[in-house]
Amino acid sequence: MSINFPLLLVIAVAVCGFLALLDLVVFAPRRRAAIANYQGQTGEPDQSTLDALNKEPVLIEYGKSFFPVLAIVLVLRSFLIEPFQIPSGSMIPTLEVGDFILVNKFAYGIRLPVVDTKIIEVSDPQRGDVMVFRYPSDPNINYIKRVIGLPGDVVRYSSDKRLSINGELVPEMLIGEEPGSLGSAKLYQEKLGEVDHLIRKEMARYRIEPNREWRVPAGHYFMMGDNRDNSNDSRYWHDAAIPAEFAGMVPDRNIVGKAFAVWMSWPDPKFSNLPHFSRVGLIH
Repeated sequence: MSINFPLLLVIAVAVCGFLALLDLVVFAPRRRAAIANYQGQTGEPDQSTLDALNKEPVLIEYGKSFFPVLAIVLVLRSFLIEPFQIPSGSMIPTLEVGDFILVNKFAYGIRLPVVDTKIIEVSDPQRGDVMVFRYPSDPNINYIKRVIGLPGDVVRYSSDKRLSINGELVPEMLIGEEPGSLGSAKLYQEKLGEVDHLIRKEMARYRIEPNREWRVPAGHYFMMGDNRDNSNDSRYWHDAAIPAEFAGMVPDRNIVGKAFAVWMSWPDPKFSNLPHFSRVGLIH
């Protein structure tokens, strides 16, 4: 079952905020009135009695305690930075399974939590950005890929595994065989826009028919993983509920944010392996 954490967080903040407000408006004045009445009836007020009269209801106490913490988490997570963990190898060698990353939530505009309506324009995704977004066929699932095609672009992937944008080959340079692959996989340095990054290709694997071409509609983006032959991305998404011209495209409303840093890695916690920080750094 998929849990809508942003919705739960908003509800928790609203409930705790309501309890805090209820105490401020209703219960706190009652407590002060009870204390004043008690002090007026006795010459030497008993401290334990005063403490009992001033005691907050348990529910109010918890609500007031959690409200500022949850409110700060909501603001940070919704408008500034949100952490994610990489669950698959689709972005190898840039990101590995178990990497914990930070995502800039305001890079592409300020959006309201839950409804995800953009209220402040900041900037648009750029070719080469590593972006987190909600999977078009199931918005409850977050994906991370690299921005390949911008609105209006024509993207082509050829039979020799070369990427072209608007009729021009994307520059790439062979780095060498992937260590441990025995020649079955090679690493290349690719340049998308102003971004230089590594990609991985498997020499004996080709998942899609050759020479496919896509035109990116307005307000949409074409996404691919850096692990080019092991990535479920825009090249493969087909959904009968989505019109053919938008198949494989990520609409602007599904954007979550720009991934910018790895802060920890923990590849296999179920086997009690310890997290490590050897991969900490900025994402390119």
